[in-house]
Amino acid sequence: MDPIINLTRQQFYRLCLANPDLPLERSPNGELVIMSPVGGEGGSQAANLIVKVGIWNEQTQLGIVFSSQTVFSLPGGGDRAPDVAWVDLNRWQALTQEEREGFPPFGPDFIIELRSRTDRLPPLQEKMKEYIRCGVRLGWSIDRTDKQVEIYRPNQAVEIIAMPTLLSGEAVLPGFELKVEP
Repeated sequence: MDPIINLTRQQFYRLCLANPDLPLERSPNGELVIMSPVGGEGGSQAANLIVKVGIWNEQTQLGIVFSSQTVFSLPGGGDRAPDVAWVDLNRWQALTQEEREGFPPFGPDFIIELRSRTDRLPPLQEKMKEYIRCGVRLGWSIDRTDKQVEIYRPNQAVEIIAMPTLLSGEAVLPGFELKVEP
């Protein structure tokens, strides 16, 4: 759906508090983005990814894992909710209690976005670039429709890998690997 309203960050925050069951995001230009609900396949895939990152994190104790219901207030002006997010423990602990209870005021260190059947590829790619501009150190866009993964890193060209593949958490999530099947 094309944007129908522009909101300030504060207006967006109040809207989210008043409508906690609506999956909403806000672009860097203040455009309200209503996210489509996912079907059973997409929901299951996202849950499995959260579990896998969570198990790795439980073993390493290096950070905090977040679901798609967590909105991050990105420094570039957008308010985004990746399907899976991870933040280094030191960065999380540096936040005030108020910042932790609201929308964390930074980009996560690592994110995963799953392309759903309703996602158009160009807007998803722009969102991934936005994450990188706003401090994300490693981002994976998993596209089971086109059977590929796009890997985003700061100051590097996007790497596109065909599925099936084994992804590495690199230095951001040391020791983490994810087998991705079409």
